[in-house]
Amino acid sequence: MSEHTPIGLGHEARTITALTHSGNFHADETLGYVVLHYALAPMGDLRARILDGASDDCLKFQRSRDPAHIHSADIAFDVGGIYDPSNGRYDHHMKNKPLREDGTPYSAAGLLWKDYGKAAVRNLVRTQVDDETINAIWLSIDKSLIVPIDMDDNGIAKMGKLSLADIVSACSPPWDTAELHGPEEAKRRETLGFANAATAVASHLVNTVDRVRASLKATDRVLAAYKQAEDKRILLMDTGMPTEKVIFEHDLPVVYVVSPTGSGQWNVKAVPPERGAFGQRVSLPEAWAGLDTQALATASGVPDAVFAHPARFICGAASKDGALMMAKRALEIDAVLQK
Repeated sequence: MSEHTPIGLGHEARTITALTHSGNFHADETLGYVVLHYALAPMGDLRARILDGASDDCLKFQRSRDPAHIHSADIAFDVGGIYDPSNGRYDHHMKNKPLREDGTPYSAAGLLWKDYGKAAVRNLVRTQVDDETINAIWLSIDKSLIVPIDMDDNGIAKMGKLSLADIVSACSPPWDTAELHGPEEAKRRETLGFANAATAVASHLVNTVDRVRASLKATDRVLAAYKQAEDKRILLMDTGMPTEKVIFEHDLPVVYVVSPTGSGQWNVKAVPPERGAFGQRVSLPEAWAGLDTQALATASGVPDAVFAHPARFICGAASKDGALMMAKRALEIDAVLQK
């Protein structure tokens, strides 16, 4: 929690100028700009500010290494050699760089997320949520997205191929652009590349905020369903939603998840031995593998059985009662085999 009011989040009735460096760009400062956009002026034109300096709202954006421009900006990030958030300075390239409590050095994106992230999240969440939920979304994204960018930008651990950092880098023009097209065209393409990168990062952040919000909602639903379950090995969900994350984070002994599909069918999905792994804690019966409709109904004893995957991790029935019966029968068959 900031001990100061970040610039632009008070009651300033003026346009705030934010600045980062020109030249090569990375996920760090690209995300930093996107965070400021959603925190301070979410209804503005994110691309227009970059491409032509348009600012019809309370945020103006510049990319420059000119000391005079850096000095005059209200917020300067990833450039300037100063970390002084009370005065809008968010660089991290100094010898005594700002560190997280665990010693991980911040990137500029991390420093801006610390001060402006919750405001950005609040403007991005489209449904009514309380401050506790805003904080939970902010913290989840800090851990899953911001910390990896901090580590990548500070040379601790690369985010890897097809990561957000890699997508941003792919927006940069090739090294020989000036050689082939001249310095002015190279500068234009660099600016366009930053705008494209910011657009991609903005889309990712918008989707991530909404997915984290939904994930927190799913956690409450899954835990409530587990509490009501007669057999704690079978989790019955009345709506399809992600359950694996909650099962492993809360160490639930769930073996099968029963839930509806969009087509009205009900599925039984086996929980893997570890989160994200292949295999199952308890595989579906071998005698069901690859069967469907009447053949599966005969083998399982469930009249409305629809299918059983050959890999024995999922099966389904036409009704909730049928799917529950399949889950119970599968556990009974496994118990016999274990004896």
